[in-house]
Amino acid sequence: MPAPLKMPASAHARRRRQLMRMAGDDAIVIVPAAPERIRSRDTHHPYRQDSDLLYLTGFLEPEAVLVLVPGRAHGEAILFCRERDPAREAWDGPRVGPEGAVEALGVDDAYPINDLDDILPGLLEGRRRVYYHFGRDVEFDLKLIGWVNRVRAMMKMGNRPPHEFLELGHLLDEQRLFKDRDELRFMRRAAKISVEAHAAVMRAVRPGMYEYELQAELDYVFRRNGAEAAYGSIVGAGANGCVLHYVANQDRIGASDLVLVDAGAEYRGYAADITRTFPASGRFTKEQRALHDVVHEAQRMALAESRPGNSYGRVHDAAVEALTEGLLRLGLLKGTLEQRIADGAYRRFYPHKTGHWIGLDVHDVGEYRIDGESRLIEPGMVFTIEPGLYVRPDDTSVAAKWRGIGIRIEDDVLITRDSHEVLTEGLARSAGEIEDYMAGAR
Repeated sequence: MPAPLKMPASAHARRRRQLMRMAGDDAIVIVPAAPERIRSRDTHHPYRQDSDLLYLTGFLEPEAVLVLVPGRAHGEAILFCRERDPAREAWDGPRVGPEGAVEALGVDDAYPINDLDDILPGLLEGRRRVYYHFGRDVEFDLKLIGWVNRVRAMMKMGNRPPHEFLELGHLLDEQRLFKDRDELRFMRRAAKISVEAHAAVMRAVRPGMYEYELQAELDYVFRRNGAEAAYGSIVGAGANGCVLHYVANQDRIGASDLVLVDAGAEYRGYAADITRTFPASGRFTKEQRALHDVVHEAQRMALAESRPGNSYGRVHDAAVEALTEGLLRLGLLKGTLEQRIADGAYRRFYPHKTGHWIGLDVHDVGEYRIDGESRLIEPGMVFTIEPGLYVRPDDTSVAAKWRGIGIRIEDDVLITRDSHEVLTEGLARSAGEIEDYMAGAR
């Protein structure tokens, strides 16, 4: 088993410097930690740090705030965090504390979180612009407004309050969209773990099992490799594969069912996202294979468009053309290719887009359109390619043999200098590859 990866503090420092250059010397950037969430009564959901704070510091504890003050002579990067508390640490585990944060994280200064109310107004003074995610945490929004008002109330004494409040995402989302070399190490590890987990599910599946038994196979591989599920795993057998966000995972798997598994590992905050659809019996029926072949061709065509200089929209358009052509050939749609694409008839069987950005969030940040136009693909971007076809079990407009078949194929793709790299390569993808792998595994 490979050694755990560690993100160097220098990578976080490099990202903070880049963000501060974009913000400018008269700005201040404020990034609070994610709040803890109650699961029930006095138990909490497992804590997951805010992705922006994780990106800029690697800090994993709640009750923290990062403040970036570009050009400040006494230190530009300041972290407020919980103090060391032996009594609480005996219950909840060790804390970094302000004393350890400077060395561990490479920030310039660290203070107790309880001092935020006293110190932050002074940091706001003289700054023209505040970059912050308004609307995410109403309680913190109100605190920030109060701190600004305190500075404003002292204007007669020469204090200068900020007068521009800007959405932090306008700067940071675009920065996060382009993955640096350190991030890609983590994303490749998440992808490798996810490939292993999907392969384990294909080996394990048998008619008569329950969907949650396959989910347990995924979770075992994730945890054994120091990862966890990046999102609620989808294990949909039969018609459940037609439910796009099916997460109940409670039904029994029939002998003739396809099983759609959409699952990915999150490794140290970085997500992977893979979907495969395979037969519980190990062999596709004629109709299942015909539809799977159409989806596989759609993914192949979308991959061919995934290169620098192409628009992001071309990836989706290529998949739509291949899917619509296949639906016409199989008789699920009638008319011409141009007609059915123009009127959107294919959306009855393919209601979603062909992919999304992926990184610290499984549906990662970043604009898909610039000035109303689909943006151009550039090196460093990572996105999923996930065409699918879903024939609802109650769709009486098509022959009964097609009903209840849901298929999706999804992989994670990094745009390189000249082309692309499939991060999730190595997992059986075509119908023939899947059948061969399952036969060998059995």
